[in-house]
Parts: sequence; C-alpha cells; structure tokens
Amino acid sequence: MTASEILGAMSSDQIVRKPLRAHERSSRTLDQRLSLRFPRLAAANARVIGKLPPGSRLRQAALRRAAQLSLQAYNRRDLDAVVIGWHPEFQYLPGRAWVDAALVEPCYRGLAGYRKYIASVDEVWGGENYLKPLELIDLGERIVILADGSMRGQASGVPLAEAFASVATLKDGRLVRQQEYYDHAEALEAVGLSA
Repeated sequence: MTASEILGAMSSDQIVRKPLRAHERSSRTLDQRLSLRFPRLAAANARVIGKLPPGSRLRQAALRRAAQLSLQAYNRRDLDAVVIGWHPEFQYLPGRAWVDAALVEPCYRGLAGYRKYIASVDEVWGGENYLKPLELIDLGERIVILADGSMRGQASGVPLAEAFASVATLKDGRLVRQQEYYDHAEALEAVGLSA
C-alpha cells in the first residue's frame, strides 16, 4: 500500500498538525536528564505514547514536547539529548542535495553514525546551523517536522537561510528512521500531503 493509499484510508482525525516553537537558549531539562539516566524507562514511556492514536491529547502533548526538546538540544549540539527516544536500530538519511554533492554519506546508523553526520555538517557550517521549528504533523507511525534553518559558512562566513523538514518513522513509539528535506513541499509530498 502506498503512502497516498494509506492517507486516503485515514480519517482527518488521524492526522494532527500543531505549531512548534523552541527556546533559543536552553539547557537540559529534568525529564531529559532522567531519560538519559534511565533509558529503559524512557523507552517504555515512548512505547506507551506511541500506541496512543494521533488524536490523543496526551500523545499530542508528549510528541510536541519531545520534538521541541530535541530541536533545542540540536541547536546547542547536545547530541545525547537529541537522540532520547530514538530506537537502537536508528537510521538518519541526510537531504538528497548533500548526498548528491558528496558532502555526506547516504545513511548514518545509530548514535555514532549521527555524531559522524553532525561532525560533517559542522565542518562545512562551523557549528552555526540552527533550526527554528514551525510545525509538527503526526500521522501515526510517521511524524513530520517543518522548520526554518539558518547557517553560516565556515570558510566564507556567508549566511544561508532555507527550509528544513524531517520525516520520521516510528517503531515501538521510538524514532527508527529519519529523512531530512530542504523543501517543505517535498517532505509533505513524501507522506502524501500537499503544502
């Protein structure tokens, strides 16, 4: 069954769109510190939340908070906090333009792979790569995050602003695959939605 067929079979109450915001200056929260200290508890929590339907207010609140905290952690390069809730078999798939330009590999696996990817990105952008979240779309087993990205070239100092989107697939309530896009419409099309 294709993504379009799946979405066609879903009722509108199974797709939830929520605005997202993240604090520019942040540090680890108590729940992040607890999740890092007790990863099995965090995994059990993710499984429970993942089983709830997208229309569940508890699921909406938990996913929204997890996305906000993860983006804040990314912006401060706290990669251990970024990957809270990621499945051990996690795969990160960078944007096609980066792969086609041979700047990064097509797939990174696990935390070690994700660290390698971020190191590659920071080599080009000097760590000045920030995401401003705009929207979270919950499709059940897939989550879409739309954001605006801002970067500054390491060597040139040239600033760049562009759209950023992430399509994440869940397994047992945890992120098992994440594909990044540099076009909101392309990401929405990948899950069978229109911009």
